[in-house]
Amino acid sequence: QVQLVESGGGLVQAGGSLRLSCAASGSIFSIRKMGWFRQAPGKQREVVATTATGGITYYADSVKGRFTISRDNAKNTVYLQMNNLKPEDTAVYYCNANLALSGSYGSRWYDYWGQGTQVTVSS
Repeated sequence: QVQLVESGGGLVQAGGSLRLSCAASGSIFSIRKMGWFRQAPGKQREVVATTATGGITYYADSVKGRFTISRDNAKNTVYLQMNNLKPEDTAVYYCNANLALSGSYGSRWYDYWGQGTQVTVSS
């Protein structure tokens, strides 16, 4: 019913930049929050940045000042601009959306995840 498709990952040298995109499609009534999480080998998945209705944003301390999250509501798309990348940013990055399905009129909200995109930062 709903798909989140990510793009933009890759290999970059330390200090470089990447831009991730995630487009949500399907039977969507409304999206309350979208965000990015990441999981490095041997570690738990952690939140990177989120953006909620009203423009409320959250950033993990480790990425503040380097990453910027933005959202195009008309396209149901969220972006993550990553600057000054560090080797410790290496991980699989997952897109997340908290949304209501068509026909529910916002009565129930669900979390959906993208398939993940690899970001590798070399030193």
